Order: sequence, then C-alpha cells, then structure tokens
Amino acid sequence: MLDRYLLRNNPEKVRQGTIDKGESCYIDEWLLIDSERRILLQKSENLRARKNVLSTEVSEIRKAGGNADEQIAESKIVGENIALLEKEKIAQENKLKELELTFPNIPDSDVPVGADESDNIIQRTNGETPIFDFEAKPHWELMENQLDSKASGEIAGSNFILFRGWAARLQRKLISWMMDFNADAGLEEVWVPFLASTGSMVTTGQIPKLKDDMYKIDGDDLYLIPTGEVPITNIYRGTMLTEKKLPIRMFGYTPCFRREAGSYGKETRGLNRVHQFEKVEMVTLAHPENSDEMLETMVSHVEEMLKHLGLPYRVSLLATGDLSFAAAKCYDVEVWAAGQGKWLEVSSISNFKDFQARRGNIRFRPDGGGKPLFVHTLNGSALALPRIIAALVENNQNADGTIDLNKVPGHLIAE
Repeated sequence: MLDRYLLRNNPEKVRQGTIDKGESCYIDEWLLIDSERRILLQKSENLRARKNVLSTEVSEIRKAGGNADEQIAESKIVGENIALLEKEKIAQENKLKELELTFPNIPDSDVPVGADESDNIIQRTNGETPIFDFEAKPHWELMENQLDSKASGEIAGSNFILFRGWAARLQRKLISWMMDFNADAGLEEVWVPFLASTGSMVTTGQIPKLKDDMYKIDGDDLYLIPTGEVPITNIYRGTMLTEKKLPIRMFGYTPCFRREAGSYGKETRGLNRVHQFEKVEMVTLAHPENSDEMLETMVSHVEEMLKHLGLPYRVSLLATGDLSFAAAKCYDVEVWAAGQGKWLEVSSISNFKDFQARRGNIRFRPDGGGKPLFVHTLNGSALALPRIIAALVENNQNADGTIDLNKVPGHLIAE
C-alpha cells in the first residue's frame, strides 16, 4: 500500500510507476474522492463547532431563565446533519481504501524501465554450462519412471507432481539440506500454516491482484498459500517492534499452490510450471535504512546455495514490466537446464520497501524516540524445488538416458 501523502502530493510519480509496471492507474479517481472527503471533513468540523456554540448558548439562556427552544431545535438539526456527513465520510473512506489496494508498488529508481522480461538486465553468470557429445534430453523424458504424471492426473488432475523412487528421495533430501543451509546461516526457522485468510493475502499483495490465481476453500475465509512469503510475513502483522530487534530474518518450508489462471499457453511440461510445488522461503523484516543492503545479502545467500549444488546460474535485475505487483525491486536467479537448453527461474528475491508493512501494519519504535515507522519487508526462495530437480537431472545425464547421481553434490541421493 502506498502512503497517502505520496498519492496526494506526488500523483505523477504514482501514475508513472503504475504505467511502467503495465498496471491500470486510478489515481485521478482517488484524488477526486479524496478531495470530496476532505470537503466533507471541513463541513463536519464546521457543524461540530456550530453545535458547541449552540450548546453554550442553551446553557447561558437557561441560566438567565430564558427560552432556548430555538437553539435546541437548531442543535437537533445540526446533529442530524453531522450524522449524515459521517455516513458519507465512511463511504468515501471505504472507496479510498478499495482504490488503494489497486495501486502497485512504485519501482525503485535504479530498476530498468521495460515492458517485459526481455528488458531484464543480466548482472552476472556463474559456472560452466554442460556440453554433451550427444543430444541432451529434457527431464520429463529422463524421469519417465520417476515422474508419474498418469497417477497424479488420476489423483488431482493435470500439472501436479507425483515423484517415485530416487526422485521422491531427492526431493526429501533437498528440502532437508535447504532447511539446514538456512539455519546454519543464522536465520530463524519457522513452521507455518499452509492456509491463510483474506487479511493475510491482502497484507502481502496477493489480494485483490492475484485472487484468481489462488485456490479458495469453499465455505471458509481461507486460501491455500501460493508461497511461504504469505504466512511468514504475516507472523508480524499488526505488531509494534523495537528497533533493536531488526533485522528479523526467517525461513520456512511450505508447499505452494497456484492455479496459474493467467498462464495458459506457457510451458507446462514436466516440472516447469505446476499447480503444487515445494520450496523453502526466506523473509526479512528490515530497518528502512538497511533494506537495500539486505536485498543484496539475500541474493548472495541464494548464489552460495547454487554453487554448492554445482548448478550454473545467472542473476538478472528485473525490468519494471516484469516486476511483481508488490515489489519495488527484484532479482531473478535462474539455473541452466541442459536438456531444455534454457534458463529456469528458481528464486525471485524482492524488496517490497514499506508496501506490505503498510498493508499489514508492521511497525517499529526508533530507539532514539519519535513516531513509529514501518519496517521494510523482503523475501526470496531458498530454494524452489521443481526446477532445481529438473536442472540437476538434465545437467547430470548420460548418453544412455541414465542420471549420474554421484555428481549431485553432497550425495543427496544414496542408492
């Protein structure tokens, strides 16, 4: 959520930021309603002042033994008008809040302006992409016996994962290794609900923007979470922190559920795009002065994980048109998948600045005094499982279609 001061006093910045993200902009409508609301506020204050004057007059007239019926009658009318204005003010306030949920976060000044992912800027690449003397196969061919799409289709429908044998074991061991890696780096481990309320989804920006991409539980105000960012960030919703407690660095494992309602026509074979997947998520609550530094730290942390796994990767700074609704700045980390001959995103590390904190009312009291400030929130995957497995399988394949599991670092698969 954007600061009302910004909306009111720098609407062109809001307009341009919204346009750069390719979103619809309702700043003119917001400004009109805000102006009408402020007029109502002034009218209400004038009426309250008049009511106070009448109350004083009634008291003085009665003390003098006079008749105050005229003042009492007027006071009653004034009171009725104040009540009507209050209803109008509440209606206007609700309209403002509804519109404010449609404004995306404004991209940072160093984010490249561009329409889509083709305008992203590659920051660096690490590792050698494997070269084979045979035609490399994609993971869905290499894992024909381990990736049971027929059974998963019977159980839940298309684009759900069912691993068998060594693939199931690899998934389990990778999750355990990722959890240990983050814990060893000093992050606090949390275990959170895999469902979240509408209020939680509003805090992190999934609602209303991404409502159609989520699975809703009929009869309950609950959604299956699309990412661990939602429950982990909401641990501190409505909380007043002390400055000395910042930064708060957390991580947790969750399954993630996405309908991908807006993704028809995109690559859906194998593990590239599925409705349920597992990942380990990092969330940081940072002091506003340190959030940019924390973003770089989180990116470096993910890079270290991929180096350990021996996966070639690249880091890209996302252009405005490829940024998420809530992010002010984001880096995508992608791994090379030899069988598909392309880069696959395995982590997006974002700085939301105070956008989510305003929605969730997450603040801290400065140590030196002064009014409470909103924290800055950040998050990133460390890591998302399906494409990691796809890359490990494709990059370690043999000419006969077998996988050289001994090349997977840490012997994550034990035969």
